[in-house]
Amino acid sequence: MAADHTGDVVPPSLSAKVVGSFAYLTVRDRLPTILTKVVDTIHRNKNKFFEEYGEEGIRAEKQTISLLSKLRNELQTDKPIIALTDGLDDADPWNRYLQRQQWQHGNQEVVSWFKSPWLYVECYMYRRIREAISLNPPISGYDVFNEGKTQSFFESQQAIMTLCTYFEGFNKKREDVSENELQEYFNKLLHVCLWGNKCDLSISAGMDNSQKISPIDSLVALQTFILVDDSDAVWSTLFSARQQKKAGKNISSRVDFVLDNAGFELVTDLALADFLMSSGLAQEVHFHGKSFPWFVSDVTAEDFHWTIRQTMVANHRWMSQRGAQWQQYVKEGVWSYHDHPFWTQPNEFCDMAADAADLYATLQAADLVLFKGDLNYRKLAGDRDWDHTVAFDTALRGFGPAPLCSLRTLKANIQVGLQPGQGSKLSSQDPDWMTSGKYAVIQFYRPNTDQQDSPQNQ
Repeated sequence: MAADHTGDVVPPSLSAKVVGSFAYLTVRDRLPTILTKVVDTIHRNKNKFFEEYGEEGIRAEKQTISLLSKLRNELQTDKPIIALTDGLDDADPWNRYLQRQQWQHGNQEVVSWFKSPWLYVECYMYRRIREAISLNPPISGYDVFNEGKTQSFFESQQAIMTLCTYFEGFNKKREDVSENELQEYFNKLLHVCLWGNKCDLSISAGMDNSQKISPIDSLVALQTFILVDDSDAVWSTLFSARQQKKAGKNISSRVDFVLDNAGFELVTDLALADFLMSSGLAQEVHFHGKSFPWFVSDVTAEDFHWTIRQTMVANHRWMSQRGAQWQQYVKEGVWSYHDHPFWTQPNEFCDMAADAADLYATLQAADLVLFKGDLNYRKLAGDRDWDHTVAFDTALRGFGPAPLCSLRTLKANIQVGLQPGQGSKLSSQDPDWMTSGKYAVIQFYRPNTDQQDSPQNQ
């Protein structure tokens, strides 16, 4: 075990070193499968590249596949991690991170795919995919994961229509809803947003993972699978800001979404953000996504704007109405999309204040930050072998720019903030509980002077 900057002892990072662990199976099986699909996608689009770019397009396709095949071989044979050579803006921070890893390892063992932190090598694979494409203009702007993301959106149409229809029910009566009714609407949309995280293409290695059933009707049955539910603390944070505004205080409350997957999950994020605006729980929403294609289905700027456009032109009255409203929010500037290189680096979030001070300062201006999904949870808690009963705020290791909440369905073998005995009971009932996406958490933390109000300390 190592000591962190606060002097506390922290457990080691999860790693493929542990044969049979989920990290090991991911590096051995899932990552090569994803790389194979990337190669297949590029090869399938060979004719498209030829039509657009002629012989240059064919050459770029071959060269990219060659680099990706080399990458797959390095991964499968546990070769050392090597520095990036593409000269892009984020290459230096990535290479410095590698040097830090090498320094930490000393001469004990090489920094390689199976011996290094799982969080690092998995992030590194996606950065190397970007390198392979970026080194080969004219296809250097190609999104190899776009097909899966658009397919996920279109195959979830029925669920999206149901969600937009439910929203319309709120819209019709929003001037007359009581505080209790408002909280009930909030809880339902927060939980839909939570379970939207099941639609993750990286965990299914790119297989279909769209939403086929009504997201509202399934909530009651899913409630029992939420292991920690701090919904009330999230509501209190938002509602108190709304009450202050009603009392004439000149405050503008802002909620930030640190996004995860495109497709149906992004629609649930947009629906929740729309509700926050419509109900006066927020006056401004900032969305944080990825600056390049990442973890198969993560949201980029193109995905964000494409999803709003597609919702707007849908052949369904309430769906197109919501899309038009979302576009209006963007046009007015009360919704904004941001990306930052830090989101596509391997750092744990406790590094953010030091390594991305500008981003940390941006998040400090929010009244609430919602972190969506599994990768964000792994970065929040450092992807370490924590005991399940360790408090959420302990695992954050000093990270707390603003009140924050993690909405996550479990797809990696890390989970903190559980009651004593809860983890062992789950393990005996369902050995795959941490990785199946069947279970979920809504975990809240309020930093600084109000720390005593945090659910962990009540």
